Amino acid sequence: MEERVRLAFTIGYIGRFFHGSQIQPDVKTVQGELIRVFRKLKWLDSKETSHNLVLSSRTDAGVNVRRNGGTVKLAKSLWESLNKRKMVRAVDDQLCDGLVFLDVKEVADDWNPRLAIHRIYRYRLEGIQGWSDPSGKFVEWLKLFVGTYDARNFARLEEGKNPIRKIYSCAPWEVNGRIVGFEIIGEAFLWNQVRRTAMALHRLAIGELTEQEIKDAIDYPEKSVDFGVAPPEWLVLWDVVWPNFSHDDLADSTFTFTQLPQADYIERTMISRWEKGASLEMESMLYHEWSKIGKLPYIPHESK
Repeated sequence: MEERVRLAFTIGYIGRFFHGSQIQPDVKTVQGELIRVFRKLKWLDSKETSHNLVLSSRTDAGVNVRRNGGTVKLAKSLWESLNKRKMVRAVDDQLCDGLVFLDVKEVADDWNPRLAIHRIYRYRLEGIQGWSDPSGKFVEWLKLFVGTYDARNFARLEEGKNPIRKIYSCAPWEVNGRIVGFEIIGEAFLWNQVRRTAMALHRLAIGELTEQEIKDAIDYPEKSVDFGVAPPEWLVLWDVVWPNFSHDDLADSTFTFTQLPQADYIERTMISRWEKGASLEMESMLYHEWSKIGKLPYIPHESK
């Protein structure tokens, strides 16, 4: 059998184009689209029912991703005949709308994309109807979610999954000096954990929950509570950071988000139109981020 090498790659995608990240039958997914392109390029055997292309972080349908990653094993001769620039461009040219191939590099055979140092998520809370900036209280609310704790009340807990999670920080997400949501950084997250955290914060802001209820949900995980799940379209997996992997972040985040309509009475049609525009702003932000973090090395043509 031909010798193969393990390659680590990074990608970004717009959530509305996919039924989640993991491959599923009869629906478009991120993993499925990548496998389709690699097979089209004849880099994976189309006759094999199995595959070795895996992703680092799972995302649900509708969730946006600035940078995720994964690994794939390819023939060593193929990798040596290409370079990073050629492979990225070859894959990116074949991908469907809403998915970009950012980077690729060779890694050790035992390199595991799921073993990240940490993951960063951002959630645009102002996208949830009824949101109003709670000002000074918000920072204190975010601190409630920092630490190592049993997060089962803020997740859709899968059978056999360890509910203990380590959250390094939770801070306001500011755009042009305005708080639009929050950024949360953790070693790894449970299914729906960030979206459930977002809904808890939203309900705190509109007065449906108290700080004590949040504390109790964390301190007494055996007492089940359900604060709800926030919509996926305002969530962004901002980055996955791995050991021994370059994360040169050239983005300066100079994008702008339009503020919610300001009026004594806000007609629902105004909100609907703002939401559509805000959703497009999220996508525009991602494309501009990708244009910076997806910069490829320049390789001049050899003169004959």
